Amino acid sequence: MKLVRYGNAGKEKPGLIDAGGKLRDLSAHIQDIGPGQLGDAALATLRKLKTEKLPLVKGSPRLGSPVGSIGKFIAIGLNYADHAAEAGLPIPKEPIVFMKATSCIQGPNDPVMLPRGSVKTDWEVELGVVMGARARHVPQKDALNLVAGYCIVNDVSEREYQIERGGTWDKGKGCDTFGPIGPWLVTRDEVPDPQKLGLWLELNGKRVQAGSTRTMIFGVARVISYVSRFMTLEPGDIITTGTPPGVGMGMKPPLYLKRGDTMVLGIQGLGEQRQLVVPFKL
Repeated sequence: MKLVRYGNAGKEKPGLIDAGGKLRDLSAHIQDIGPGQLGDAALATLRKLKTEKLPLVKGSPRLGSPVGSIGKFIAIGLNYADHAAEAGLPIPKEPIVFMKATSCIQGPNDPVMLPRGSVKTDWEVELGVVMGARARHVPQKDALNLVAGYCIVNDVSEREYQIERGGTWDKGKGCDTFGPIGPWLVTRDEVPDPQKLGLWLELNGKRVQAGSTRTMIFGVARVISYVSRFMTLEPGDIITTGTPPGVGMGMKPPLYLKRGDTMVLGIQGLGEQRQLVVPFKL
């Protein structure tokens, strides 16, 4: 299934994308797509619905994050060897874990806002993993069975804040609008191997990132198992798993986002995002 949340920000309704690519409303069956709707039993109930009888949604409404009430937004850094190389950093011996503020979460096509005073805002197409069950010290062999599904994340990053301002990476990762998610959540039964997905990003029509999840240093199962040693993962938590090479920081000379830029990004089988870069606004 491809599950979505659509409508004005803060007032999204649950829906799904049918086999013909049309948006259908799920409001008569569930109130939202969040922690309570992501377990195997709840998803099995949705699969039993006769999709063709669900109401069609007219027009092209805004899409929000396909998951609501996200408790934790966890990220993995330098998880592609070629990206670590372009950043001039050694390959990590263990996954690098940091947090993105949940306040940065937005819809897949909402504008990305440059932070006040930003001069080094960058892009990162990433595979997002949405948890469907609690994971605490979960063995790697069992980890993927606890996943509800997968989605696209743009891990937008302000490099000066991240690297040059001291402390952790978090301050450059959680600025408002720095977490576009979606367009939809694709349930795990439709993604038999998350390590065989192509991903890409275009800036102003030029492809700058192109890679495959097969080149991850730490695969999805390993990441889930590892993170669950340090914190309990709950249904609805999202882990964004790192980016392939082609970010602005790694270019010579470096290239960063500016007002009016457009990012288009996608992952095989998971759809596409599109964001316009806009100036800071309170």
